[in-house]
Amino acid sequence: MSTVEHQDRATSRNWQLDCATDLVSGHGAIVTEYFDVGCSRRRSWRHRPQSTALLARLGDPLRGFDAIVVGEYERAFSGNQLLNLMPLLEQHDVQLWLPETDGPVDCRKPTHQALIMLLGVQSKREVQRSRHRVITAMRTQAREQGRYLGGRPPYGYQLVDAGPHPNAAHARWGRRLQRLEPDPATAAHVRRMFAQRLAGHSLASIARALNDDAVACPSTVDPGRNHHRTNDRWTLRTVSAILANPRYTGRQVWNRQRTDIDTADGTRDAHGTVRWNNTKDWVISKQQAHTALVTEQEFIATQAIRSRRSAHDGTTRSYLLTGLLRCGSCGRRMDAHWVNQRPGYRCRHGHTSTQHPANQRRKILYLREDHVIARLAGHPSIARDTHSPHTLAAFLRVNKIHVVCDQTHCTPITARFVQVDPAQS
Repeated sequence: MSTVEHQDRATSRNWQLDCATDLVSGHGAIVTEYFDVGCSRRRSWRHRPQSTALLARLGDPLRGFDAIVVGEYERAFSGNQLLNLMPLLEQHDVQLWLPETDGPVDCRKPTHQALIMLLGVQSKREVQRSRHRVITAMRTQAREQGRYLGGRPPYGYQLVDAGPHPNAAHARWGRRLQRLEPDPATAAHVRRMFAQRLAGHSLASIARALNDDAVACPSTVDPGRNHHRTNDRWTLRTVSAILANPRYTGRQVWNRQRTDIDTADGTRDAHGTVRWNNTKDWVISKQQAHTALVTEQEFIATQAIRSRRSAHDGTTRSYLLTGLLRCGSCGRRMDAHWVNQRPGYRCRHGHTSTQHPANQRRKILYLREDHVIARLAGHPSIARDTHSPHTLAAFLRVNKIHVVCDQTHCTPITARFVQVDPAQS
């Protein structure tokens, strides 16, 4: 079965077992079972735990079976999976029985070949149609009704009852809708963050002020829904994510993120990989669906501050050596940093601007880009034809060379030999 939350294991297993038992009745007996739970049919058999265990037994001369019987085709295969699997089964002299063929599959028969191709297309089409219907329905519910469709409530909000489910059958089963309402304990902190940002405060100063005032961060307030977060302090990323969330304007927003479970190579990520969708794919409700914590004008003004990337004179800042410089003291990669109207780099040695400086903290290393380039120009490991800064940077990247720097020296080192001193990091 493909899901755990929406299917009953006993029911799903038993009806498939009944179909398989009826199919082989009078021909043989089922001696063992393989039943995958939480595996989409889109994944090949080699990427499902139980199916993989079954395939591993094919080459065992003492395996104890000579045929595989499948209770329902759509639970086991999709697309061309069966066609790709049949040569392996034939190699080990193992038959495959399907209810649709009323017995063993024989790929030498044109009718069986056509039937398998048809079943594969039908199984794949069923997944696509179901996915399309669900996504279309959720998009409509979010845009037209402003309905809360699940997920973690944003920091500053809590979930409250919103009445019975509009589907009559679901309502009879006791399902009810939910909506967002301001959380008395955290809503004020969200308003404070927006107000400070509009007043000109940096993200770092906002995070530092929250930490200084011992304001609980999202993972502390709601650890159950934030089990993937372990930090108990405010960070730049947390503040930035809150200030960029349009749900604080009172409008419902759906499809900002997606969780990729099945990876490109067919394997499965146990926790899933959360990725951001393009803003054009976000679905925003036409009307306000819950109480706003900031006005739409305040939110738009905040995004304008956040998106200002160019220098004061309108030019674009570029850094030739981004990612190539390492601190000679702690081994960390140096950050690009604009110094006195020119590109430069710095290393804070692990200290972040959301924390107050410690008394024993190592002095921050600052380097100008032109000074680094001048030091590298005559180094024996640098090619002589790297006359311009751009060709020098290209040479370092192509040859995977990092540059270890301190206040007086810059030493090119092949990337794989760059080391970090654990005692100083």
